[in-house]
Amino acid sequence: MNRVHINEQVAITQMGFKKNLSAYPRRMEFRGTIYEFLDAGLRCLVKAGNQITEIVTMTDGQKQFQLRSDNHGGNWTLVSILS
Repeated sequence: MNRVHINEQVAITQMGFKKNLSAYPRRMEFRGTIYEFLDAGLRCLVKAGNQITEIVTMTDGQKQFQLRSDNHGGNWTLVSILS
């Protein structure tokens, strides 16, 4: 498996909701390609001082994508792709 570190802001074009109404990315656009995620993925909250960041690992069935959210709902960063 090969991990490529990206660290670029991406557009999340569709969100999904779990049973407890927590939101997660369903579709992402990155460099002109649209990726559709299969499920809600794995998530981890990281606290540094007063700032809380959410790290989400998603899959499209072929690759794993690690995304970081500023936890304010608008800014998503693609951290890495594992293929």
